[in-house]
This record gives sequence, structure tokens and C-alpha cells, in this order.
Amino acid sequence: MDIFPLYVFLFVVGCYIMYNMLYPKPYYFMEGLTMPDSVSTSNGIAGSAAAYAANIKLLSVKSQDALLISKYRTDYENVVINVDDLVSNLMLEATLSIDSAKPQEALDKLVALNNAKAALNNVMKFIDKSK
Repeated sequence: MDIFPLYVFLFVVGCYIMYNMLYPKPYYFMEGLTMPDSVSTSNGIAGSAAAYAANIKLLSVKSQDALLISKYRTDYENVVINVDDLVSNLMLEATLSIDSAKPQEALDKLVALNNAKAALNNVMKFIDKSK
């Protein structure tokens, strides 16, 4: 009895197992009872929304505990005011350095800086309403 085919069979099976260990298939390629792509258990869709909301709330509480807004409110407000001044200066620089050959670049920069000012305004509102 020749043992060579057994070695070839074991080699092929071993390669197949190693390949599956190194490159596992994503869950959506699995056959049988699988979850469709439209229903997720990790991002708050369907029945997991309550648990997802609780996890998000936990992250928010951890962030609040780390920031200690009530203790450092004045410092945070000063930071936001100073950054707002910086953005205003950058907006003036961008305005004064508009290249007439390609004005779109400077205008895009102005729009981004204006969005930054709006974001800073929202940050200040958040600081003001935090206890």
C-alpha cells in the first residue's frame, strides 16, 4: 500500500486550514443562517438600539468625567476665545492672500475657517450649558 496519496491529502487539508486561519471569511460570506446586512447588532439598529444608546451614554459620561467642565469652565472658555481669535486672523490672512489666477483655493480655505468658527461657537454653547 502506497502512503504517498495520504501525505498529499494531509498536505492539501493542512494548507486549506492554514489559509482559512490566515484569511478568514467575513460573516457576510458565510452560508446558512446569517444575519442580513440591513440588520446589525453592533451599531444600534433593530433590537440592539437600547444597548447601543447605553454604550453611547457611557462614553459621554466618561468624557464628562475626564473634562471636569464645571471645574475648568473659565480655562476652556479662554481656550475657545483664543482659538476663535486665531481663526479670525487666519481668515483675514486668507482674504488678503487671494490669488486672482486661482481664487477658489482661498475661498475654500475661508469657507473651512468659517465652519471652524461655527464649530467653536457650538463648543462655547456646550461649555455654557454644562453644569
